[in-house]
Amino acid sequence: MTEPRSARTGSSERGSKKSAPKKKPKKKFSVKRMMIWMFFTGAVAIVCAIIGYLLIALNGERILAANQDEFVFAEASTIYDANGNEITKLYRENREYVEFSKIPKLLRDAFVATEDKRFYEHNGVDFFAIGRALVKDVIARSAVEGGSTITQQLAKNMFLSHEKTFFRKASEASIAVALENKKSKDQILEMYLNRIYFGKTAYGIQAASELYFGKENLEALKIWEIATLAGMPKAPSRYNPISNPEKSQERMAVVLSLMVEQGLITQAEADEAKAEAAKYEPPAAKEEKVAQPYPAFIDYVINEAERVSGLTEEQLRLGGYKIYTTLNTKAQQIVEKEFADPSNFEESVDDQIVQGAMIIIDHRSGEVQAIGGGRDYQIKGTNRVLDTRQPGSAFKPITVYGPALETGEWFPWSTLRDDKKCYGDYCPTDSNRVKYIGPVSMEQSIKESRNASAVWLLNEIGIQRGLDFAKTLGFNLAPEDRNLAVALGGLYNGVTPMQMATAYGVFANGGKSVDPHAITRIETRGGGTEYEYKAPRSKQLIEPETAYYMTDMLQSVVEKGGTGTRARIDRPVAGKTGTTQHGVPGLVSSGNRDAWFVGYTPEWSAAVWMGYVRTDAQHVLKQSSAMSAAMFGKVMGQAMEGMPVTSFDKPSNVKEVEQPPRVGGFSVKWSEDQMGVQISWSRQSDQNLLYNVYRKESSESQYTLITQTSDTSVLDQGVMANKTYVYYVVSYNSDMGLEGEESTKVSITVPEPTMESPSDLDEPENMGNEPIDDLPENIEDLPDNISEPDLSEPTDANDPAAGGNAGGGTNSAGGTNGNGGNNTSGSTGGESTGGDTGAGANGSTGDNAGGTSTRPGSTTVEEPDGSANGTETPPSGGSKPTSRSSQNVPKVDVNQGENNAAANAVQP
Repeated sequence: MTEPRSARTGSSERGSKKSAPKKKPKKKFSVKRMMIWMFFTGAVAIVCAIIGYLLIALNGERILAANQDEFVFAEASTIYDANGNEITKLYRENREYVEFSKIPKLLRDAFVATEDKRFYEHNGVDFFAIGRALVKDVIARSAVEGGSTITQQLAKNMFLSHEKTFFRKASEASIAVALENKKSKDQILEMYLNRIYFGKTAYGIQAASELYFGKENLEALKIWEIATLAGMPKAPSRYNPISNPEKSQERMAVVLSLMVEQGLITQAEADEAKAEAAKYEPPAAKEEKVAQPYPAFIDYVINEAERVSGLTEEQLRLGGYKIYTTLNTKAQQIVEKEFADPSNFEESVDDQIVQGAMIIIDHRSGEVQAIGGGRDYQIKGTNRVLDTRQPGSAFKPITVYGPALETGEWFPWSTLRDDKKCYGDYCPTDSNRVKYIGPVSMEQSIKESRNASAVWLLNEIGIQRGLDFAKTLGFNLAPEDRNLAVALGGLYNGVTPMQMATAYGVFANGGKSVDPHAITRIETRGGGTEYEYKAPRSKQLIEPETAYYMTDMLQSVVEKGGTGTRARIDRPVAGKTGTTQHGVPGLVSSGNRDAWFVGYTPEWSAAVWMGYVRTDAQHVLKQSSAMSAAMFGKVMGQAMEGMPVTSFDKPSNVKEVEQPPRVGGFSVKWSEDQMGVQISWSRQSDQNLLYNVYRKESSESQYTLITQTSDTSVLDQGVMANKTYVYYVVSYNSDMGLEGEESTKVSITVPEPTMESPSDLDEPENMGNEPIDDLPENIEDLPDNISEPDLSEPTDANDPAAGGNAGGGTNSAGGTNGNGGNNTSGSTGGESTGGDTGAGANGSTGDNAGGTSTRPGSTTVEEPDGSANGTETPPSGGSKPTSRSSQNVPKVDVNQGENNAAANAVQP
């Protein structure tokens, strides 16, 4: 019999429960057990802390006792040139000790407020400050704040080597504790203020006061000077007011805020201090007792070493390091020699001399060859190679021509417009002697440094393209530079000679990046490697074709007719001049603020800047960039002497374009039938050429393109009577956007419309010999407004109204002038239709020997040298002049230099 399902199920469940294993009970949480563990852990920690403290204190006492009266400085670091030859040792110390009683209280308090505001509360090591710094470092994920006390800084400076070691920080703390046990707070602060490094080889507050402010008496220091000094120990090379005035003032403002916060000064005093600091002028530098060779280059090396190694300047000077550099001693000596020659600089009206800077870089490797930091450069002075100035036209390749070439749509032969034109409120002006010449090739625009065409081109390609190209070459321009003035180098912040030399080096290096550096290796005292230069992977920043075209155009700048001819040397050179207006309010002068030349050979790039440190009405440059170009030529010519002469590399796919031929057979005539100027020329061999015809009225300054045609003649009816017009034509390759050389220029004066003669009129019914009945019997009965005609024959052949020749008197140079008598000076004669003007006789010479014909309907051909070669056949109503005019006519294609272009040759 089968059991019910429920009974079987229940039995199964009971069996299952019996077979399941029993779980062990959980142990209860024991507070007592935890307290025991915490007690023993704390006890061990306390014991360890006591032992550690005793070890630190004992170690500090030992070090302090062993070195109570001496410094444990390492040997001086040594610098070597590119050939491994020793240049100099860096250990040089300018120190003067001052007693505590002679240090003003505000000066002492300012350092405590800035460096260690709990100085009078801790015993050498501020654990609270260390904890605070640790928290901030963790939050920022980097070392943003240190925890060293003034006592620890003193310990480091007095008794420890400046090499980095694992145990140095512990030793620093142990010495600090020992110092606190042996010395009073005032003694520690006195020692600190006399030991701390203030940059520029100055140790101690007294030496710093004299160096930066020229004050031996510390009581004479002003609040802003105190705040400046108190802010310097954090980073002396960055925050000293001579090397970095802007950074120094920023740091000073931080110190002033701390002083206000801690009740040392009022906010009003802080504000006044900031205003005074803005007027800072470094005192006259004292003569160095021991001359250091190549100071500008050495200072640059120290700055670079700080950046690449993480060492401080003091560590670098006193750590026994061997620093190997890229210095070319020959080039450096030549730079310093030429900078010491006053004849290379414009003479000043007073003691404020014209300053200068120069840097030379091997753009193939990025190695800095030489640096001219300024005239009369002092050790750790202002290195003007790193000073920002306005670049002027030297910036055109970077924001205009370079980005245009990079598009692949513009070429050196492309035609730009050099017209007087405004873009909103911005109206650029040409500084050339002959301004606004209309169509101009890109190469001619850069060669003659034309402003209007540069701005026009930037407007065509777009400002953003120019800014992007500049950024590619290393210039992070300000938002305020987003305007067309950037085409002419008018920048918000300016640029440095280092930046300019590096950017031009990209052009010279086939468009590849350049990484300028002055250090190749830093070795420790024991022979280990602290730092070694590793060149970054080269980047193709711009197209090789762009770099080549730019180089090709910049070579024309140093050729005849360019603005940089004085930079020419006995090897290929490319470069660009640049000047900036003085910008002094209310001063009416053509003087300049900055004068540049930036250029390169196939091997080296260099930038030269000249100008006053502070420009005012008495201190402006009377000369222009020719001075800077000459300095480039003098230095580079000597420095590269003996080096193999090479040429710029040419990419394989660079377009070869021949300039279209010059148009011949050019003729301009007045067409009476068509009432217009008939212009014609000979067709060139290339049937695909077009022809651009240009015209200007004699009083206008620029030519205008009036037509483009494939024919060889054109009729210009857009002229006015009694006006003189000048024409020329050029052949034009439309595929390349390239114009040929201008044809001969021909001028023509448009005559008054000729009235038809009676014989040409239709004969009326009563044209016989019968008298006209309706004429008054007496001529006196004529209306008052009608004058009686003069029917008599003219008796004076010199009367212009008679259709004869004008002139009179005798001129041995001018000669006889037809039937019109003698013209005294060959000047213009009568201007009535049908009459000839006076002209010099054949064989006369000089500009004043003959006059230019202005007889309506006549034409004058202007030769490339500016002289006229006679006239074309005139229309009826006048006779052709019998003599050749030699008067020079103003030309439009005069090559003009920058601001002083009168010295340049006039080209056809």
